[in-house]
Amino acid sequence: MSIDELSIGLERPPRLTLEGAALFLDLDGTLAPIAERPQDVRPDPRRSSLLERLSARLNGRLAVVSGRSLDDIDRILEGKVTCVAAIHGLVRRDARGVIGEAPPHPGLAPARKTLTEFAEADPRLIVEDKSLSLTIHYRLAPDRAREAISLAERLATVTGLTLQPGDMVMELRTPGASKGDSIRAFMAEEPFKGARPVFLGDDLTDEHGFFAVRQLGGHGILVGPQRRTTAVYRMDDVEDALTWLEAAR
Repeated sequence: MSIDELSIGLERPPRLTLEGAALFLDLDGTLAPIAERPQDVRPDPRRSSLLERLSARLNGRLAVVSGRSLDDIDRILEGKVTCVAAIHGLVRRDARGVIGEAPPHPGLAPARKTLTEFAEADPRLIVEDKSLSLTIHYRLAPDRAREAISLAERLATVTGLTLQPGDMVMELRTPGASKGDSIRAFMAEEPFKGARPVFLGDDLTDEHGFFAVRQLGGHGILVGPQRRTTAVYRMDDVEDALTWLEAAR
């Protein structure tokens, strides 16, 4: 798909029909509001109950596809979702509960040292270590954005780590599977096989997922402001997404 084919004026999706569907959901910015610090996102009874109900009604055809670590996803979602792709797909737990993950890249160690030293000088900067990736968060320090981006770009070049830009973050990750790759892997397995995939996401990191579901006969739904995207529908925010999911039939 070329840039000229990307959607820029999206309508709200029709009511979700669960029969024959497979549901893939991003976490931050989609199921939970973006927090100033990643650790500030907590479990929520409404969200946990909703995911439990949806998974049961979909006969397990529900997966969370997130940039967070597997442990963090389980913490926030209170273990209600079995199928999870974590760290953008570098870790994946299937419907049987079997976990597969990529080996860590040797460039993580020097990148960790450099990022930690950079953040130590400013408490507003947060380095998140997810074992297979490192993220520098500068949401609390927008004035340091240019420095953080420049450093991450340099480290990616020097170490061979994959650079993953996000919303007020820069992530250096072990090269490997993307969110789209994880969705394709789930769709090749039971209970997802043969279903119609629907993926909700908000960030640039979700574009791989939007593209994958479109190739597989489904569609992506952007959560957040209008922008150029391979999604075909859009919702305003997390509250809008949760309300839409609750109305599924």
